[in-house]
Amino acid sequence: MNQPSLERLQPQYVRHFEPYTPSKPDAELKRLYGCEHLHRLNNNENPLGPPLLAQAVIRDFAPPRAALYPSGDAYDLRRKLAARFGKQPDQFLVGNGANEVIAFVIKAFCEPGDNILTADRTFAVYEWVATFSGIEPRLIPLRDLAFDAEAMAAAIDARTKVVCVCNPNNPTGTYWRSDRLRWLLERIDGRCILVVDEAYCEFVEADDFPDGMRLIDQYPNLVVFRTFSKMYGLAGLRIGYLAGQPEVVHAIRRTCIVYSVNTLAQAAAEAALDDDDHLERTRALVRESRVFLTAELRALGLPFVAGEGNFVMLRLPMGDTLAYRRLMQQGFMIRAMTGFRFPDWIRVSLAGLEVMEGFVGALRTLVR
Repeated sequence: MNQPSLERLQPQYVRHFEPYTPSKPDAELKRLYGCEHLHRLNNNENPLGPPLLAQAVIRDFAPPRAALYPSGDAYDLRRKLAARFGKQPDQFLVGNGANEVIAFVIKAFCEPGDNILTADRTFAVYEWVATFSGIEPRLIPLRDLAFDAEAMAAAIDARTKVVCVCNPNNPTGTYWRSDRLRWLLERIDGRCILVVDEAYCEFVEADDFPDGMRLIDQYPNLVVFRTFSKMYGLAGLRIGYLAGQPEVVHAIRRTCIVYSVNTLAQAAAEAALDDDDHLERTRALVRESRVFLTAELRALGLPFVAGEGNFVMLRLPMGDTLAYRRLMQQGFMIRAMTGFRFPDWIRVSLAGLEVMEGFVGALRTLVR
């Protein structure tokens, strides 16, 4: 049998896309780098794990349920979300992580020749999904490490279908106040969909941070993304969701893949929404670790950015790839930021104080 002609079969925009390479399992990484322990400070995971109520659901999950398909539209979870946010269940769509709901929106509104707008240094999945879908991603430079609302508004043209804003931004932690977000929504005036990705909103303690859920009723072109991966510690179960006005969500639903969110993820997410104590304990941990780490970085004379979210970004006097290897040898896995277009910077997830003390010790060895 002849080999298929991949050059002919695969679209050019897919052939030119560089696939993402995930990290290896912990045991393999420890063998490769010769370290006895490994602290993953690269993915902004919650060091406390899932909320206690969600942990109980996971422990008590009956194995025979694994033989049955999950709710195809996360029926119960959407009702739980609606009750929590004062909306209707049909205003929510649940996906296999926030990555999938990003794809839902781009596929629902974009066709070849269209474009999306986002920042040049933000969560890369908006750009990736557009690229491998044959849609042009237009990247607007950050201004003062934050999304530039004026430049984004000026860049919108007749083929712009979606604008993606990460608020607070990953990796800088900068955020738009409510007046800035409302300004862009008014300027867009329904010409395209504005996605506000609030993956880290539960960590924000600033008083002037806008709640996208409360703005949905006023702006019919606003779509809000949230996730259970970060604050709620369910990254391993892959579950996120979007919310918007019913007409917009109905349009997006046409591109949804049913049964993509497993039963355990749905049940754990429902339980997690009831555990407000988990949110407070996590915020306290992040607050304490941020204060400690930023003080140590000042003492070391290292530039850093510590905004909202559960991470800090810092600049090193060496390449970030070299820093990654040397820190791995000491058992600390960080995110090298060249891929985010921040060469020589690394991003560090905030963990418990004991882990952060160990990281600072490794960092001190690295820079001195």
